[in-house]
Amino acid sequence: MKTEQIILTTSIQALTDKPNKSLFVSYDGSFAISKSLGVLLDTALTSEQMPVAVAGIALITTGEAISIGDKLVSDANGKALVGTGDAVNGYALDASTGADELIRILLV
Repeated sequence: MKTEQIILTTSIQALTDKPNKSLFVSYDGSFAISKSLGVLLDTALTSEQMPVAVAGIALITTGEAISIGDKLVSDANGKALVGTGDAVNGYALDASTGADELIRILLV
């Protein structure tokens, strides 16, 4: 069982419906495409306040295969992808074999 260890949570208004949690969220309430505010902790409808983990260890949905220690960035749907640049959202604490798996991320 994978666990979360959230150090800091904030809330932000959802720009669009968020029917799934464990996705990267941008500073404007949309799905993050680059550097994220954090990871969505619950579902939310448009204009509702949604809880976002901004520090600690959270569960994130993968968009591809990921190895432990990989730098993680977001795709257009808020899922974790392996990153290569400096603007990373965190580091993988678990591996995945493909898309739509839950892994732990150390948020940065």
